[in-house]
Amino acid sequence: MIAFVKQKINALKQSRFLQLNAVKKELKKKSKHIRNSVRLPALTPKDGELIERIKEKTERLNANNVTRTTAYYDFYCRHPEIHWALLGHMVSRNGGWNMTDLKGELLSRLLSEQEQKEFFHFLERGNWLIFQDVYPQFLLYEESLKRKENLFYLLPYFHVSTFMETMWNHFMKRGDRYSLAMALIINEQNYLEQRVICNEYYRKTVLQTIEFKMQDILSLNQILFPCYRDMKNTTSTTVMVGQTLHHFASLHDRILLGKRLYSVIFNDPDVSRCITDWAADHPHTASRKDYWPHLFNDVNESLPGVPYKRKTDHCRLREHAAKIYSPSLRYVWNHVEHDKAEVGDWFKDWKVIVYFLDPKEQVNGEIYDAYCETLEKIELAVMAKTALFKRYDEKTNVL
Repeated sequence: MIAFVKQKINALKQSRFLQLNAVKKELKKKSKHIRNSVRLPALTPKDGELIERIKEKTERLNANNVTRTTAYYDFYCRHPEIHWALLGHMVSRNGGWNMTDLKGELLSRLLSEQEQKEFFHFLERGNWLIFQDVYPQFLLYEESLKRKENLFYLLPYFHVSTFMETMWNHFMKRGDRYSLAMALIINEQNYLEQRVICNEYYRKTVLQTIEFKMQDILSLNQILFPCYRDMKNTTSTTVMVGQTLHHFASLHDRILLGKRLYSVIFNDPDVSRCITDWAADHPHTASRKDYWPHLFNDVNESLPGVPYKRKTDHCRLREHAAKIYSPSLRYVWNHVEHDKAEVGDWFKDWKVIVYFLDPKEQVNGEIYDAYCETLEKIELAVMAKTALFKRYDEKTNVL
């Protein structure tokens, strides 16, 4: 990590991001004068009303993964210059699919009821935290455009990092879409770090469990972006682009993943269009049927009590096989009443801006084969567990 930072700082001096020099100076100054408590600016009645309105709307749309995911997309449609809104929408779709997988046909056979609940609350807490941090920023931006004035001095009232106040001010002056997207990636992952990843409860119940470590082995941390095969014909087959994260607990790796995912979506305007068009045609339900109805169904077609038999062959349904059960979120998980988000600013070191550097690497997003292999591995794991318990039952009955 230290070598990475040194390398990037040296590259920064030679890069096209010299326009960020003012940002660097401001962040340097802030990192030298970090205070635990920030004196909030005085509020006018108009600003006080705005803050309450934003808090109410954010809380209402933060009900569950489906409402959050939809809110991101709706905001992106209104403000396509805010690239993170589309990235957040697509990643949040994946969060929803992961949540319903826990009650779907495959993972529900591998995890106990308690493990399913713990994994869900881990995913739900992270999804909820990010939305309640980022969505007020979006609404402040929207109101700033309406009033034709910069309102980001109000960010402290939402406990948003001072890092983002600097970056939004930079965006309002220069309209630098890439840097704002990178800033939001950095901010949201750092925001999660102490509240979820380093949280002792989640470390014990999720991150340190054998089941979670198995995700690396099975490559379950795949982020899928569905899009149309023929970008000019929206009746075409849905295909996948995306990336795989192998070290979820690593802040550095999660930020780099965010950068790669951004590149997958925005480096090619045709890919951006095909993903956006697909999202417009497929309201999010959190069932994997959303993108591949030929393979998944939100109705369980399998007979109860029958041992699991392999259903897929390179993402195609085997002959006479029932579709894989992948339920909609509303039928398997209730709304969660969350504790208030922990207050505190993660920003300590201005050197995080090294992540603004464009890696200049080609990220093609090819993930189809890896995803198909993952499905097959999970099926084999389910079959192996079924066979193991069958042998155990037979041995027990004999004894």
